[in-house]
This record gives sequence, C-alpha cells and structure tokens, in this order.
Amino acid sequence: MKTKRIIAMILALVFMLAFVASCGGNDEPDTSSSPPPSSSAPPSSDSPPPSSDSPPPAASTYGRDPYSPPAATGNVPREEALYFSGLQWGEVNGWNPYSNNMNNNMAIVQDATGARITMFETPYMYNMLDNKMYPLIADGPYTWNADRTELTYKIKKAAYWSDGTKITAQDAAFTYSAGDEYNVGGVGSFQAYIDKVEAVDDETVRITAVTVGGKPANPYMLEIFLMQNYILQEAWLRKMIERNGSDSDKINADLGEDVVWSGPYTKYYADNIQVIMVRDDGYWGQHADMWGKLPGPKYLAHIIFGGNDSSSAALAVGEVDVSQNYIDDVQKLWLEQGLPISTYLPESPYSILANMPTAWFNMNSPKVGIDRAEVRRAIAMAVDYDAIYENAVTRQSVKFSDVPRSLMAPFDYEQAMFDKSKVAHLQWSGNDAAGANALLDAAGIVDTNGDGWRDIDGVNLEFNACCPNGWNDWEKAMVEVANAGEKIGIKIETYFPEWWPNYMDTFTAGHQTEMDIFMYGTQGSNPVQPWSRIRGILSSEWVGNDGNWTGNFGQYVNAEVDQLIAAIPLETDQAKIKDMYTRLVEIYLTEVPSFSLMYRPQNFHVVSELYWVGFTEAGDGRNVPPDNCINGYAIADLYNLRPAG
Repeated sequence: MKTKRIIAMILALVFMLAFVASCGGNDEPDTSSSPPPSSSAPPSSDSPPPSSDSPPPAASTYGRDPYSPPAATGNVPREEALYFSGLQWGEVNGWNPYSNNMNNNMAIVQDATGARITMFETPYMYNMLDNKMYPLIADGPYTWNADRTELTYKIKKAAYWSDGTKITAQDAAFTYSAGDEYNVGGVGSFQAYIDKVEAVDDETVRITAVTVGGKPANPYMLEIFLMQNYILQEAWLRKMIERNGSDSDKINADLGEDVVWSGPYTKYYADNIQVIMVRDDGYWGQHADMWGKLPGPKYLAHIIFGGNDSSSAALAVGEVDVSQNYIDDVQKLWLEQGLPISTYLPESPYSILANMPTAWFNMNSPKVGIDRAEVRRAIAMAVDYDAIYENAVTRQSVKFSDVPRSLMAPFDYEQAMFDKSKVAHLQWSGNDAAGANALLDAAGIVDTNGDGWRDIDGVNLEFNACCPNGWNDWEKAMVEVANAGEKIGIKIETYFPEWWPNYMDTFTAGHQTEMDIFMYGTQGSNPVQPWSRIRGILSSEWVGNDGNWTGNFGQYVNAEVDQLIAAIPLETDQAKIKDMYTRLVEIYLTEVPSFSLMYRPQNFHVVSELYWVGFTEAGDGRNVPPDNCINGYAIADLYNLRPAG
C-alpha cells in the first residue's frame, strides 16, 4: 500500500477540495495555514536518527529551563500538526488534572488501560502487546516486599517539571495524600487498597497497601495505580488547594489554567471547534535516560466533530492523521479508494481486540420487568450479533460463535482462565427468538391483554435503548437490541442523546432513571486482566456513586460476586483462581446484568500517511501498541513519526 503513496496523495488532495467545498460549520477547521511483573528494561527507540528538521538532540546533563509559552493561534502549520479524531467530544472545560470535570481528553485521562500521557505523566506506561509496564517517571522496575504490603520505586534523575524544578518522591506522595484528603485526583478507586504513599527520600517512593488480617487488601490495585494515576507537582497543588479554600467542590471546579506539567506537550489553544497542544521543547524526556529526543509533531490537534461521518470524511482527505472513530468498511479506504490510510493489522479484525462494548441494564430503572433475570437474558438471547458484526462493526471484530461470550476478551491468556465446559450451556450466540420466547413463557411473562406486548401484572414491558448520538457503530448495535425486543414481545425504543453533556452526565450518575438499557465499553487490556475488567463490570463498590466513570454503570449488586472479586488477587493457587473466574462467568451469564454486543479494539486506530509516516504496524519489530500514539506506551509512536514525502 505504501508504494502507492504518491498516487494516493494526489487522490486525497482531490477529495480534500471536494470536502472543503461541501462541509461547513463547526466540523471543519480553518486549514488555510494549518499479571506479569514490570519490565526492567527502559523503553527502546528503534526510530531513525533525527533529520535536519528534527527537534534538538537529547540533553547530556540533567535539568531544564522553565517553559515560556508562545503566542497562541487557532491556525497552525498543517505539516507540523498531528490531527486526531474520536477522542474529544465537546469543548474543553479546563486543564486541572485533579478534576473529573475538565472534558479534556487530549490531556487528562487516567484509565486502568493506561493513562493519556501527553501533558501529565505516570510512573509507568503499560503495553498491551507484551502485557508489561515500562518506566516513565520511574527509574527502573518497581519492587515488592516479601508479603506484598509495600511497593517501592525510584524517580528518574532526568525527570523535571515544566517550571524547571525537579520531580521528587514528595510530589508523588502529596499527589496521593491530597487527593485522598479531598477525594479528588482520581484516587477514589484506590482508597480501599492504598493506605499511604510516602517519600522515603527525594528519589524513592513507597506505597503501602491497606491490610486485612496482615494481608494486602488487593495488591493488583497498587500495580494498576502505577500506570493509571499521574504524579503532579506538590507546589502547584498546594497553591490550587489554598486558593479554593480546601473545598473539594471548588478544587474540582478549578480550571487549572496555571498548571505545571511534566509531559512533552502542553495547552496552546482551545475553543468549541478544536483543541491544540504544543510541544514543550524543554521536555525532560529528550534526555538520553528516557527517549533520547523530542516527539516528531510540534502540535497535537483535535477537531471537535459532530459524529463519525464528518470525522471519517476528514480522515479521507487528510485533515485527520489518527482516527479513533469507527469507520464502516475501513479497508475500502485503501483497497478501493487507494488512500494512504492503514490499520495496525492489514486484514480483519484490523486491530487488537481488547474491549467489549456492552449494553447495561439499569437496575435503578422504575420500568417493570428490568429487575427480572429472565427478561434481561431473553433480550440478550434475541439480539442478532452476526448483524452487528456485519453491519455495525463491518467485520472489525470476531463473532461470538468464534469466541463465545464470557467476561474475558479474546486474548488467549484470558480465554484460558475459566472452564469453558462448565459455562457452555449458558452461552448464547444470538438471534434466538424462539429460545427467548420459550424462556419468557416458562417464566409466566406473557401478553395477557392481546396488544402484542408482554406484560407483568398488566403493565407492558417497555424500555429505551440508548447510546451517544453520532456514534454510528453503537447506534446500529442498539437498533439491533430494539429489533430483538420486537421479536419477543418487548417494546424497546432507541434514544440517542448528545454525548456531552447529556449522555455522559446521565450514565455516570449513581441514581439515574432516564436510561433503561444503555451502551458503554468495558475495560481494555491491563496487567491484571481479566480481574480488572470483571471488577469494572460487576463490583458493587461504585453503586450509588455520582460521577462514576469506573464501572458497574448498571448498579448491579451481588454479594457472592463481591466476595470472589476480593478473593482473587490474594490467591496464588492457579487452579483455585480458575474456579473463581468460572463461577463469576456462571453468575454473569445467568443474571445478565449487562451483555456485550461486540468485541472491538481498545481504541480504534486508523492512520493517514499523507502528512506523517512511521506509525506502528504489526510485524515492524518496534513493539508499540496501536493505541492512538498517546495512551500508555503507545506514546512511543510519537518519537518515530516523521514528515511524509
């Protein structure tokens, strides 16, 4: 495909003229100028040496000058900017990494599959390709004490803040302790597992686990913390907390315009059309102790599109370089249109499948019947998943008939962690209206008044099925859920509100009753899967919590499930662990508090090589995951990118 780049560029320019002529509004920017242990090895860089146009070579001594911001403009040179789509929906609120209300997905995402580390950084970076963690701010591997109650790591000597001061263990300790005190900063998921984070000295961080009977409550969570949560500057945090009177709500609302960072990019320009970050050319990571150079693109930019159609059109004409959007029949872009566009894998499923977008039943819904497992299971059985595979995700997945549903992703190591023979009778591959109708009939859930809809005590079963407007693959999947209802006498109507703020504010609310069946993803890959994903799907620890982005969005509660989730991280007998995972799958497929609609990539990763080349692809030997160049170890891609041509 790359041998056709010149022809493809010409075609793309032709498409671009048509695109610019036909598009308008906020979708179009002004382009006139535009569980193994961690690895002890530092991240390697197999990229070519810097060209004459590349950033300055790595520093040979430690330290940096304070950052001096350039004059900002909404128009940046196109050949210097790496444009994204599918990550930022709605206008950025601010730059405060301690807040969960910034809606700033280019800079602030602390996720169990690996944090977004463009502006703020974590001790370690996760790589789903080899299931390892690589040091970032940390210097070398972390270590456990004998009983796994204390985890220790060092801070790199080369690591500095943007204001020229050194990153220290005290920064790491205060980031957690203040977040714990004010319940901000993304520490809420760890408070039950981390007792304290301490600075042993300026370079040494010690994390002490909460213990129960002398044993760690959950050592898995300490490992996730290392690659999910940022280290922030103590001095800036203290200033921000003080100006907000130590009030948690005010801290969360602070816009963080004066924030100090450690990452390779920083804030530059943002409005309701786009957000642009600019490279910090003083970034500490150019030191030989880390990457050895600066990332290739000077700017990272994201146009705020209205949906997949407009962003996909922009990708086709070269106005997007990295797309996290679902694109129908993505292979046609290079096979039929000859465009310089590619995916990590050249054939189906085109990327690494690590996520399972899921339909969640809202246990808080007042709708009659949603509390009945027979109703939930019948709906799930009747859905035509092959239609979703063909039409919603256009074969960018695998079928449930090939990888039967459970709580596990298609990774071989996850599929080996439960006994398939014990759950085979519970698994369904879909489009089974006859079986679903028989299940409902046997439960006495029938149509008693002859209007064509099943009822309970004279009240018809009626639900809505929701996902964000413009998310095409999800919309098509939820249409299939509604179609399934019609086949079994349950009225299900689709409802597609705007993602921001309507959808995201609703499904993350602990007591919402507006949405009955709604769609959101599960956790992707991380070092402690499948445990972490199962916790996110079934654990009751977030039930009733507002602003819940972590899991169990349907508010399901099961005491046995909670006991099993708590027991697995403390067990070392692999046979017993397998038995516990098998039991969890049995409960899930029987109770059906939610059901996955597809397997799909952790993030879609489709790239255009019209302006930039050097993106990761299978077989290139670089071991960089296809995760949009900015999540966890995927950020290594930025150091391999170079201008096309």
